[in-house]
Amino acid sequence: MKLIIDGKLRGKVFVGVGIVLGVRNSEYPGELIKVINSVINEVKAKYTLDKLKDDPIIRHYRDFYWHELGIDPTKQRPAQEALLRRVLRGEELPRINPMVDIGNIASIKYLVPIGLYDIESFGGKDLVFRYARDGEQFTPIGSPRKTLSNNQIVLSTTDGLILHVYPYRDSEDTKVRVDTRNVLIVTAGVPGVDHERLLNSASFIMELATKYLGGSIGAEPILINEEALL
Repeated sequence: MKLIIDGKLRGKVFVGVGIVLGVRNSEYPGELIKVINSVINEVKAKYTLDKLKDDPIIRHYRDFYWHELGIDPTKQRPAQEALLRRVLRGEELPRINPMVDIGNIASIKYLVPIGLYDIESFGGKDLVFRYARDGEQFTPIGSPRKTLSNNQIVLSTTDGLILHVYPYRDSEDTKVRVDTRNVLIVTAGVPGVDHERLLNSASFIMELATKYLGGSIGAEPILINEEALL
């Protein structure tokens, strides 16, 4: 599988990417639940609602929303900020399935958006980050089908199946389900975010998936800012 960042987006979009194979995603091991709770306690001790907006990593994503996407980040918050705010308000982190929950705790721990994709759902085809075409269709997880415009950034197969609107919405068509076995991990960067953070968040996900869900490493985490073969 090749992942390409279109020339128009180079310098604006870069990602940490890895693959984990053969996960068992239907049951929660007790030890994984302990790790989830530990990360939740860690971020509660580290951040407050009042000061979260001033964190430099959060600011980079907010700036990207404003200046690149034309989105007001106080009305539609970056995905990881929205998750973390939920936790800091004392609400439960959503329980979806073990693999997705691992992605969610990585997101609040490292302050980066995490995309997880069932590789079989898109046939392991080559992927590209590009600007959307006016009128393209996308079905976000849990939401009605949407029509995209050409200022939006997408991750799609080279033949047009959209997996993700960057860096905040994943597709219903390619989401990780309880019967998912093979997972593509994408940690989304924007200008100002250090590359190590993206790689560390992907490594954290892969470590937990192999330790607690019986997975194996299909591709070690790498940073992609142009193109790479996974």
